[in-house]
Amino acid sequence: MQYKDFKDGIRLSCLGMGNMRLPVHDDENKTIDYELGQKIIDACYEAGINYYDTAYVYHGGKSEVFLGEALKKYPRDSFYVADKFNYGANPDFKAQFAEQLQRLQMDRIDFYLMHAIMDSNIDNYLNCGCIDYFDQMKAEGKIKYFGFSFHGSVEALKKMVAIRKWDFVQIQFNYYDWYCNIMEDLYKILEDAGIPIMVMEPVHGGMLAKLDDDIKAILGADTDTEQAEWAMRWVLSHPQIQVVLSGMGTMAMAEGNIKTFTEYKALSPEEEAIVEKAARTLHAKIAVPCTVCRYCTPNCPMGLDIPEILRFYNEFKVNGPWRLNGMKGWASEKLPSACIGCGTCTQHCPQSFDIPRYMAELAEQLEKMGIK
Repeated sequence: MQYKDFKDGIRLSCLGMGNMRLPVHDDENKTIDYELGQKIIDACYEAGINYYDTAYVYHGGKSEVFLGEALKKYPRDSFYVADKFNYGANPDFKAQFAEQLQRLQMDRIDFYLMHAIMDSNIDNYLNCGCIDYFDQMKAEGKIKYFGFSFHGSVEALKKMVAIRKWDFVQIQFNYYDWYCNIMEDLYKILEDAGIPIMVMEPVHGGMLAKLDDDIKAILGADTDTEQAEWAMRWVLSHPQIQVVLSGMGTMAMAEGNIKTFTEYKALSPEEEAIVEKAARTLHAKIAVPCTVCRYCTPNCPMGLDIPEILRFYNEFKVNGPWRLNGMKGWASEKLPSACIGCGTCTQHCPQSFDIPRYMAELAEQLEKMGIK
């Protein structure tokens, strides 16, 4: 197992066990399969993994309970637990923190985070008083290290980094988002600030282990395990990365990841070029490669900010509907539903994108979410 020095003499395994996608039974409530989950935890622990990540909302609140039970058999000082305060689930941070300690059956949480900070909720976290309280918990030894997980813009991350010195930050980090999104900019901000990075979604929620045949051919990777190995090796090649989390829901995933992080080899420049080609090929298949030339906007009779709407469209297609929450609060006349489908934008687009079709698809999704 690969390790990196963190601080205070602590060495963390470069592979961490995420507990958001634990194995579940095929029942109505998708209850956690404790027997298989325990076997996965045991395999991880025996392989030298010492970082275990959970959150208040994972598996409907049952992930913390499972993890506490699964780790009870091991000496408390032999592993580190990461957990998260979720403002949206319960803004009473004192009550939530106390409940988490109870669920985990522990007297401290080693790595504590404010959960899923985005542009739409950043002020809730900054103004609710939780930071001062968690600093107090840190002084009392109930929290060892304090940070946040992040899903927002470059501007929002700069705002967070400027307010204090964080012990660590958790971000989504994978080769697709590096070459086709804002991930390189986010990484640079944290690197310049000297903040260790914990990685979530290194395989982009499984997308980079379920590639189409043409992209598999670029990587020369036929199996899911081989595809995931490319993604993991790419992530670990960045020096600011501390721990790479993987939600290992099967023994095969655990065994494959353990092998990758035990036999780790840095990517060569030639391999990095292969990964970039795979990322850009994938991007062209699932998103609108808008170059923000803005030729479309002066001619839109409704005055829509088309490039910005297409940016949200790409976020939706790649990351899921929840990324559209950033459009909450938009005036109705600025939403994609205001598009009249005239096609003027397409006529002026150098790449002839069928923009009215994207607008209609996005408007339908936003309506389902009650954003209109």
